[in-house]
Amino acid sequence: MTDSEGMTISDINATDARALLQRNHIGRLAFSLHDRVDIEPLSYICDGDWIFMRTSEGRKAKILRHHPWVAFQVDEIRSRSQWQSVVVHGRVQNLPEDGTPPELQLRARAIAALRLLDPEATGPSDAFPHRDQVLRLHIDEVTGRAMIGTGRAPE
Repeated sequence: MTDSEGMTISDINATDARALLQRNHIGRLAFSLHDRVDIEPLSYICDGDWIFMRTSEGRKAKILRHHPWVAFQVDEIRSRSQWQSVVVHGRVQNLPEDGTPPELQLRARAIAALRLLDPEATGPSDAFPHRDQVLRLHIDEVTGRAMIGTGRAPE
């Protein structure tokens, strides 16, 4: 779709959307409870069909335990007329420190992935020790849009 200012908005294919998720490490998690929707920024790492994140115990973590269906958005913005945005839909799962052996295995995988971003994550020198809730989000669906244009009316 091209508008009168010469800007084109188009869909991003799944391969390009996943590449955008791989390149970036800050996204926004949207979750809801009853008639309220919240969106919060989180650092993350994408590993295959999973997005791993950390957060602290609080309202968000409590809501996610009971309402795990979320949307997760990541953007790359160069200018008003040059941007890409990806949205993931899926189910988030808490990976507790005192979980079952399979959960502990998943937690170890998540922490290994998160340590690619921050080698001290969850360790004794962790800069954010209060972020002890390790989450994983399965990428059930990924969609994306991009705007490519000059931002000027065509001549």
